[in-house]
Amino acid sequence: MLPYSSAAEAEAALGRSMTFAEAAWLRYSATVPDHLLFCHNVAILLVVYTLAPLPLALLEQLTPQAVTSPIKIQPRVRLSAAAVFRCYLDTAWVLLLTVGMLGIVSFPVVKMVGIRTGLPLPTLGEAAAQMAVYLLIEDYLGYWIHRLLHTKWGYEKIHRVHHEFSAPVSYAAPYAHWVEVLILGVPSFTGPAIVPCHITVLWLWFVVRQIEAIDIHSGFEFPFNPTRFIPFYGGAEFHDYHHRVGEKSQSNFSSVFTFCDYLYGTAKGYKFHKASLAKVCGCQISMHLIFKILHSRYYVYI
Repeated sequence: MLPYSSAAEAEAALGRSMTFAEAAWLRYSATVPDHLLFCHNVAILLVVYTLAPLPLALLEQLTPQAVTSPIKIQPRVRLSAAAVFRCYLDTAWVLLLTVGMLGIVSFPVVKMVGIRTGLPLPTLGEAAAQMAVYLLIEDYLGYWIHRLLHTKWGYEKIHRVHHEFSAPVSYAAPYAHWVEVLILGVPSFTGPAIVPCHITVLWLWFVVRQIEAIDIHSGFEFPFNPTRFIPFYGGAEFHDYHHRVGEKSQSNFSSVFTFCDYLYGTAKGYKFHKASLAKVCGCQISMHLIFKILHSRYYVYI
């Protein structure tokens, strides 16, 4: 809740005129308690989870398999609409319970670490720098937590739920045991705890993190995906290999970037897989050329 009764009072405290965004924020949040602003995370998360995967789900369900096969990482796998909808309902329920309850009990911690709700709003440069830090911290901590979840006990008791989808789909991104949802909230919140931000940046961070998770679980490798231009970004193909191997996977634990897997030697299986595919494709191209040459010579001699 902002301690200003009017725009003039807010501008006097700032020592300058408010920007358009700051004026809009004042109108929206002036009378809203801070704990309710923080609880917006739950609604934002559910809205993003509902809408962001929808185009990908419709693409897979409504488009002929012959059309999607060139961009589908595992083209032979196609879930039914009922299975996708059941995944959505189960996950939304788990998110509502876990994230909702966590939002209630963690508010004192949010205030303690310095997440602010007042004015001024952060600049675009400040928000971008904080987001970069959060991605790096989340990726590093998430890598080690993911490796622990692939120990025998961690996988059998918790992580196996997420791996029920050996061919990931967009709505399965946060599909997991409720304990795993809580555990993975730790690396997501560690960045903002170390580098405190404005509540609006915190909202944006959770949106970006959710969309990134949907992207790597999409099951599609689009040639025009802008994430291709992000250095060390893993993407859908990188994470899809981890799901395909499943329980025995000791590769591709990173959730965002790839440097941890290459640094700690857990990308060997994936590199071998890619090298094998390259050899197979090379052999197929060579055989195609041989048949083409023989075919052309046959007609020449005739």
